[in-house]
Amino acid sequence: MSYFKHHVFFCCNQRQGGETSCNDHGASAMQVYAKERTAELGLKGKGSVRINKAGCLGRCDDGPVLVVYPDNVWYTYVDKDDIDEIINEHLAHGRIVERLRLADPA
Repeated sequence: MSYFKHHVFFCCNQRQGGETSCNDHGASAMQVYAKERTAELGLKGKGSVRINKAGCLGRCDDGPVLVVYPDNVWYTYVDKDDIDEIINEHLAHGRIVERLRLADPA
């Protein structure tokens, strides 16, 4: 059994030279929000959810992005409402949010 039921990584990469990056879309702020929100909902900690920052996850062109492990589900998002939906549906109830899900790279 895994220490965490879900481990969520937010790409918080900031590229140089004008290249698109997840942090251009507020990824760091959304990561902090998700961390605080999961704590408020009692979803944080051993056996539940861990929210982490990550460097480049290699999908900044699809960004902003986050990935939920061990489910290997990649999401994009726009605002706190999208983050709330991912938390409430996927992390709390195990239902993938298809409208925010990124296609698996072929």
